[in-house]
Amino acid sequence: MTAPATVLVVGEALVDVVRRLDGTVEEHPGGSPANVAVTLGRLGRPVHLLTCLGDDDRGRRVHDWLGASHVDVVGGLGAGTRTSSATATLDATGAASYVFAIDWHVDTAGVPTADLVHTGSIAAVLQPGADQVAAWLHEAKVGATVTYDPNVRPSLMTDHADALARIERLVALADVVKVSDEDLAWLHPELDPAAAAALWLTRGPALVVVTAGGEGALALTAAHGVQITAPRVVVADTVGAGDTFMGALIDGLVTLGAVGPEGRQVVADLDEPGLTALVERCAAAAAITVTRSGANPPTAAELDAWVAERG
Repeated sequence: MTAPATVLVVGEALVDVVRRLDGTVEEHPGGSPANVAVTLGRLGRPVHLLTCLGDDDRGRRVHDWLGASHVDVVGGLGAGTRTSSATATLDATGAASYVFAIDWHVDTAGVPTADLVHTGSIAAVLQPGADQVAAWLHEAKVGATVTYDPNVRPSLMTDHADALARIERLVALADVVKVSDEDLAWLHPELDPAAAAALWLTRGPALVVVTAGGEGALALTAAHGVQITAPRVVVADTVGAGDTFMGALIDGLVTLGAVGPEGRQVVADLDEPGLTALVERCAAAAAITVTRSGANPPTAAELDAWVAERG
């Protein structure tokens, strides 16, 4: 019997402090890579998270939250001097703007091997961890599919040119990239999102997916381009929606067998119906998340039931 494919996510886990229009403040465990790992755990995928948590009350809460969704935390508590936080202020539409207090470094020694490796967000641009992550990904790519989500945080990127260079080096390294239209607008203001995605596709990835919130998503391979619409739902907030989409995308890649040294070719060979089905399921998972407060992705059973109900 073949062992199930394993996924390693590399990046920040932190506490989201959510400030709402009515003045209430809530704290939820989060962080973009951590949310991706939780999505995968809830969808039933074996997943490890290499991260940096302080041995403090917030760190223990984040660690327990990850464990409850079957995420194996590599290194445990104490890797950071304190547990990082992101303060999200919500507007009238439920969209969030962020202020960060981040401690990010990572020790890749003894990290478990995996069939698919994912990184993105702060972990890929904030020093000293960013260089450690990039160097390690070059080594991991030999035997694993690499996925990447820039998840741009302009407040942490004081030098646009440097941030763009770092991000595009990882784009060239990745087999699959997911990016939001807002991220592309910040990174490439001279291009519309479709043109920017097409440019990135020529830089190395086999698949580039551009999400546009309630407007749906665009997926591009060398052979096909598909545009899907987002399901219509009542939005509680958008925290974690993109991360859920990314986690569901990785889950879909594993289902297709697009992992390991041959994973890139499996992605490149997707036909148009297969590509559409892959991205539509991601959009469904994200739609469930936005109906809930905070980053709260669905389980596999919830996603299957939701999709079946909507046909």
